[in-house]
Amino acid sequence: MTSIPTGPAVARPARAATPPPLPEPRGPLSEAVTAALRHPVPGPVPPSLAAAEALVRRSSDDPYGEDLQLALYTCYELHYRGFDGVDAAWEWAPDLLRLRGAMERVFLDALRADTPGGDDVHGTLNALLDEPPDSYGVSHHLRDRGEPWQVREFAAHRSVYHLKEADPHAWVIPRLHGRAKASLVAVEYDEFGGGRPEAVHAALFADLMDELGLDSRYGRYLDLVPAPMLAVVSMMSLFGLHRRLRGAMVGHFAAAEITTPSAAQRTARALRRLGAGPRSVRFYTEHVEADAVHEQVLRHEVVGDLLAQEPELAADVVFGAQATELLEERFGEHVLSCWRAGRSSLRRPLPPASSAALSAASHR
Repeated sequence: MTSIPTGPAVARPARAATPPPLPEPRGPLSEAVTAALRHPVPGPVPPSLAAAEALVRRSSDDPYGEDLQLALYTCYELHYRGFDGVDAAWEWAPDLLRLRGAMERVFLDALRADTPGGDDVHGTLNALLDEPPDSYGVSHHLRDRGEPWQVREFAAHRSVYHLKEADPHAWVIPRLHGRAKASLVAVEYDEFGGGRPEAVHAALFADLMDELGLDSRYGRYLDLVPAPMLAVVSMMSLFGLHRRLRGAMVGHFAAAEITTPSAAQRTARALRRLGAGPRSVRFYTEHVEADAVHEQVLRHEVVGDLLAQEPELAADVVFGAQATELLEERFGEHVLSCWRAGRSSLRRPLPPASSAALSAASHR
């Protein structure tokens, strides 16, 4: 098995915060959205956008499909870094927001239909702590038999979230009060490096990508990442951007922090087994340590205080945790089924990384 060449890390210049290009459409709905975004705002409603709501109705048969998920992700991205050459005024353009609302209803209805529901927050979160002995996900595979190309693919998938890690969760801060708000901000402070830009979790993931010979610029793998991963990130944006879904966002955040330490530990072992350097491993070891603490803070200080203030949100907290588990399982099943069949789990395989490229990346 080929190992990942490494070398001593040296200081590198700060990464430019340039927006990515618009993605390639994957169907008529995402084509309508990207075509509209090439127009200036204000101005006449682009014809593609005017007809797009009918396309949403057609896409409701495939709520987790490539076309709807890319269109929704593209709309959400306008609230983050946007896209190169796209007028920033599109972020709050009423016609696009109306279309996004129609897509959100399709996605949200599917998530509610595909999760069991309930209001037992304690039982739901406790169940996430007990990993079944026969469970076998992507991190197990990477730990036991993952190959370098699979580690690189996994990083490319996750880059659509980890290069903006914790940003979606920041939307919920003004929707919380008292201890719940203060405690969630404390967790976010850690996610954003505790005031040290080089320790921001998104920056640590970019370091990992550099060492793996990947392009660590924001959004550069969007065209390769399939719908199962896009849906995970769009769920976070959906929950974060709607005050009425604040309970679901808190439930999602708690579920993510509960399940991360064990998966991160396995992935760190995979990287060490393949000879990865400390810049790669640090991203995951940081999550093993930090998220074990974050899980306790979120469960007791954030969820506990939120429900003490607003007990009617219990079902939403459960929904957020269940939706997270649902979409992460869908993503894991997609990746493993592709790898077991001997093919790439991305929409197109990554260009191979030469040993020289990987070695040079580890020296950046």
